[in-house]
Amino acid sequence: MAEVAIGIDLGTVHSRVAIYENDQVKIIPDENGHRSTSSCVAFTDNGCIVSDAVKTLSWIEPKNTIFYVKRLIGREFNDPSIEAYKKTWPFDIVKYEDRLKIQVRFKNEIKIFSPEEISSMILRKMKENAEKYLGREISQAVLTVPVSFTDTQRRATRDAGIIAGLSVLRVMHETSAAALAYNSYNTESDEKNILVFDLGGGALNVSIFTPNCGFIEVKSVAGDSHLGGEDFTDRMMRLCIEEFRIKNNVDVSNDKRALSRLRLACENAKRTLSTFAMASIEIDALYNDIDFSINVSRTRFEEINADLFRSTLVTVEKALHDAKVDKVQIHEIVLVGASTQIPRIQKLLSDFFNGKQLNQSVNPDEAVVCGAAIEAAILTSNESEKIQNSLVLDVAPHPLGIETANGLMEIMVKRCTTIPTKSTQQFSTTEDNQMTFDVKVFEGEHPMARDNRFLGSFQLSDIPPAPRGEPQIEVTFDINGGGLLVVSAVDKVSGNQNQLDFNSNHANLSRDEIERMFCENIKYKIDSEIPSMDNRRLEQFTVDDVARFIIGIDPSFDGIACRFLREKIDGKALILLTRDILVKEMGFKIGPALKILNHIQNRQ
Repeated sequence: MAEVAIGIDLGTVHSRVAIYENDQVKIIPDENGHRSTSSCVAFTDNGCIVSDAVKTLSWIEPKNTIFYVKRLIGREFNDPSIEAYKKTWPFDIVKYEDRLKIQVRFKNEIKIFSPEEISSMILRKMKENAEKYLGREISQAVLTVPVSFTDTQRRATRDAGIIAGLSVLRVMHETSAAALAYNSYNTESDEKNILVFDLGGGALNVSIFTPNCGFIEVKSVAGDSHLGGEDFTDRMMRLCIEEFRIKNNVDVSNDKRALSRLRLACENAKRTLSTFAMASIEIDALYNDIDFSINVSRTRFEEINADLFRSTLVTVEKALHDAKVDKVQIHEIVLVGASTQIPRIQKLLSDFFNGKQLNQSVNPDEAVVCGAAIEAAILTSNESEKIQNSLVLDVAPHPLGIETANGLMEIMVKRCTTIPTKSTQQFSTTEDNQMTFDVKVFEGEHPMARDNRFLGSFQLSDIPPAPRGEPQIEVTFDINGGGLLVVSAVDKVSGNQNQLDFNSNHANLSRDEIERMFCENIKYKIDSEIPSMDNRRLEQFTVDDVARFIIGIDPSFDGIACRFLREKIDGKALILLTRDILVKEMGFKIGPALKILNHIQNRQ
């Protein structure tokens, strides 16, 4: 059977998975038939749960139910936005080993997780949904991210996919995925300027592209990773908190459980206001047995979010400016994302474009995952004639450059440069007989390098002694079609060279950490499913039985993890490697499985 790959829309609020088969995209449902899954992870006595039911647990176990992790991935603990999240989110965001982590109580122990680990649990759930639905193993996927994501956030998302047991073929911009989905449903050959307006739960993405016979040229992208539907929910929560304070002289803003219940109610009211002019919020015993109720009109909702709604147009204007396109030259506006269903958003957008009708030919909620599935099919050489000529030429979303001797940012790749691209500039030494040259790579638009995002560095050494300014050092930035960056430097005289490959350079995690997290991911699944083995007597089990069981839980266990295990202990059977590494070296306790393994060893 030919290898297939899935597309995954890893959303702030909901995640989706799809596959392209038989000339069409199939949205893969979960075990309950839902076409999306809440991007929430709950830690309970029964294990880690990723499902729509998790949201109901958020107010029962608020500190152990993790949501909106997409807003944390790839960020530093000292990021200004993190402090605001800590004040309003019920779970604990902590600094651990100088990194941003999430702390929960799991099976009577304090556990620390990275945002990549939490995201990997959601991705693994998407992978499992696909495998159950399709009846085959899935190991490859295309993941989507907002255009506003930095290189670090993109690589962190890729790392999450690896931890989930996926070979990540590409990390794709959400707007580019939506453009690909739009293009698959619209076969007109005329060149047009299409604007994708993607307003989801956690971010705003805007892209302008030109389609032509399957060929998609992205002209510009712009985004705001702090503007989405959840920010509108937060405004309604503030309204309710203030109303409760006025009525009862009580501040509930520090009560985690009350905030979790209030958030759920406000999310439901927000969705209601997209259809009706009035929504009611009623919560029994919100705090200290005090009931709470309020009616919120659509007009009031629009008033408290007026500045946020207007700011969406700032991002639109930025995209137009970068594309060098006037708004009258936009032929169609494609809506993507659940928050585009808010009537006020639609009116502002239509008015901005002089009353132009908005296009919703592709399901706004599913456009991104549809495009990701098409891209996955393209990258795995799907033979469908409908997509054989499809190609997306994307752009670099942020400027890239290196730090010069005076601390300035030397731009090597400008924002919205079409990729793939290669840019080379010549530099030299600043001191006589200087034998090394440091290449520090940054991302951002500030003139001073230190004010931008540091991505990585390397050193070119053994430069032949010469007066300053004489050596010729060529630095090259090479970005492939998937946005992966390689920076290299070469001394033209000696031929000495060095490079930094950001494809193999992980974001916040080392390779060992990723492989350890992969094994832990497997362990959590084993813990939740191992009781099914207790129905048989210990004497009935063989090494092969247990090996088949563990591989059956997750077929990808025989991939990354086993390669890692074989490096540690060569020549031992899979099951002994599993026990020795997962139990002894990593301290994992896999319950009944360990008893079985010990019994088998003693029997032998």
